[in-house]
Amino acid sequence: MAVIIENKNLGDGMYLMKTDCTKKSSPGQFYMVRGWDKYPLLSRPISIFDWDGMTTSFLYRVVGEGTEILSKMTKGMEVVLHGPYGNGFPDIKEDTVTLIGGGIGTAPLYHTAKELKKRDPNKNIKLYLGFENKSDAAKEFESLDAEVIVRYGGYITDFVDYENAGTILTCGPEIMMKAAFERSKPYESKVYVSMEKRMACGVGACLGCTCKTEGGNKRTCKEGPVFEGGEVFFE
Repeated sequence: MAVIIENKNLGDGMYLMKTDCTKKSSPGQFYMVRGWDKYPLLSRPISIFDWDGMTTSFLYRVVGEGTEILSKMTKGMEVVLHGPYGNGFPDIKEDTVTLIGGGIGTAPLYHTAKELKKRDPNKNIKLYLGFENKSDAAKEFESLDAEVIVRYGGYITDFVDYENAGTILTCGPEIMMKAAFERSKPYESKVYVSMEKRMACGVGACLGCTCKTEGGNKRTCKEGPVFEGGEVFFE
């Protein structure tokens, strides 16, 4: 159980929930979250937006019954958190790192950028964040010690400086991640993608979140959600 400290409405159906969960997590991991008893049956997989040792935060969008319930929860209420799960983004040694996020796929990039900078204060970090509509979500990234480029509508991948991107970390719609991977090929950049799939258990038992890779079907919740871009067969 974790107690909600804040559940902020950012607009356009997006919310930022901060909890008192102190459990250590790595950038790119997620929790299975629920704020109800029996129905809906399944918990919801939500990426970790931030962890600071004292709190864990989640950036999520209302897309169905489960997240609708979460959006109505208020300070002092309890949520059930199982996790953290999954293999997140690796610790990048290269001097320059570019993070590309689309929509709710921007969620794990805050924690990722913050930790990369913490490990190496001299690292050059650039974030490209694409949203369909305006909201306050982009403002949550302003505290990062990084260059943040935000675009509304269109394709965020059209604005990326691939020639000077260094290693690329990306999360969002598959079509966006595929575009980032393909457009980085001429520069031989290393690309990591965080796959988003529907999940039931979060621990790899149900095989409901598999994605196709060069090594066969792999579980997004267990072997992923982060894979090397060249390993994944994008749908």
